[in-house]
Amino acid sequence: MAEPVRTCAEHGPFATDDGTCPRCGARGTELLSGERRRRLSKFASGALRHFADDVGLDLDERGWTTLEGLVDAVERKYDWAEPDHITAVIATDPKGRFERTGGVDDGSGDRVRAAYGHSVDVDLEPTDAPVPDELYHGTAPENLASIRESGLQPMSRQYVQLSESSEAARRVGNRHASDPVVLVVDAAGMVADGHRITKRGRETYTADRVPTRYLEESASSDDSRR
Repeated sequence: MAEPVRTCAEHGPFATDDGTCPRCGARGTELLSGERRRRLSKFASGALRHFADDVGLDLDERGWTTLEGLVDAVERKYDWAEPDHITAVIATDPKGRFERTGGVDDGSGDRVRAAYGHSVDVDLEPTDAPVPDELYHGTAPENLASIRESGLQPMSRQYVQLSESSEAARRVGNRHASDPVVLVVDAAGMVADGHRITKRGRETYTADRVPTRYLEESASSDDSRR
């Protein structure tokens, strides 16, 4: 269950395990329950990644749309939603699924986009963030045969998503199987060989694909399935 979003009078929205502002320790007041936060986050990320047209959003070539447009789409979906709810969900997302920017030169106001995970055609610019030597990917055991043959492919998404830690990869894999397999990716080798890996969000990296020679099943995955 997602943590509730609370708001601090001095520092704005936050979502912490103990329900206190991470900057000043104040309890603040509850803005969104954990369940409503989860629902808004799921709808907003889905709209920005997969079904913008269906909810009346116009994405540019980089995946940006107006924050006002996203707020309108969410309010049409949930009659209890308010603008402060959407901006709080964006600001407190634990994985950095959203990116927000202030007004731009054409006067269109605040803009927002999904940081990664798109199935719609967008062209996300590369970032300069360093890439760890190893990254990880969580998957269901039944996918191993095809991965051993063809490597990691983006499937229905634009890019393959990789995690910064094995724990994060296992959490991703748990969405698809109760006993996920965690694959170790030789990210340093990929970069050295000219493959581009880009950091997106707080702990997610993307690649066009991951050939089999850069993949190894982690020992912890083997142990967990014995």
